[in-house]
Amino acid sequence: MQKYSKLLLCLSILSVAALAALASIASAKDFRVCADPDYLPFSNRAGEGFENKIAELAAKSLGAKLIDVWATTRGTGGFSEFLARNLDAGKCDAIMDMPYGSQEELTTDPYYISSYVFVSKKARSYDLENMDSPILHKLRIGFERETPPEDGLKIRDLLSQAQPFSVGDTENLSPVTMVRAVQDGSVDVMITWEPAVGWFLRNYPDLMVTRVPNTRTTGAPEQYLFPMSMAVRKSNENLKELLDGVIAQRKGALEEILRQYNVRLYPPTGEIS
Repeated sequence: MQKYSKLLLCLSILSVAALAALASIASAKDFRVCADPDYLPFSNRAGEGFENKIAELAAKSLGAKLIDVWATTRGTGGFSEFLARNLDAGKCDAIMDMPYGSQEELTTDPYYISSYVFVSKKARSYDLENMDSPILHKLRIGFERETPPEDGLKIRDLLSQAQPFSVGDTENLSPVTMVRAVQDGSVDVMITWEPAVGWFLRNYPDLMVTRVPNTRTTGAPEQYLFPMSMAVRKSNENLKELLDGVIAQRKGALEEILRQYNVRLYPPTGEIS
């Protein structure tokens, strides 16, 4: 995941104009979605990721034909370069998973909220309440590079004893490597984005997940809980409104897809102001 600023949570009210546009969209229209061809549980060429399923649902709801545009999100330049080369360049119309309120693109209303989490062995029963938990000073910590937990560890002088994982930057590297590092004892606790590992955790019953809250003992709050949206080019207000309509009308179906991939859904809280 990229570094994020604080994000708003309130869902905007769908306009009458957007509803009318949604009802009148031509069934023959193509809906081009950019997605990574090999980054489960998010997406792959076989359509096995939750972003693939969400794109299929969105296309069907729009009465459009889904066209997959494959491009790695983990190449040189990272996610921003992926956006510039693909969405901004007009190769696709939308992406299915981006933090709500991002300044890089025009985001839809959020369709789920998830969090960074601690992943550890159940048998250890570590007292992991937040990033200030004293036990962290005694543990071998794993974290995903270039994410909010890296900043949190740095603030607390814990970075030197932590092991970085570059899953979000390295092609062909599965997030399951972070889960296995906890299982085999390479690290005692992994701090990562929950949707990246939830799907794999079903096969690791000895591991547990604890949400990383935004609270901090001293200083300003930190951000670990994020609302996630679809995104379109900044100039494409019409498609943004159409997708807002899909999100409003198909909320239950979207959440069911996420539950099938063991993505934990969190309610909005005052913490995320």
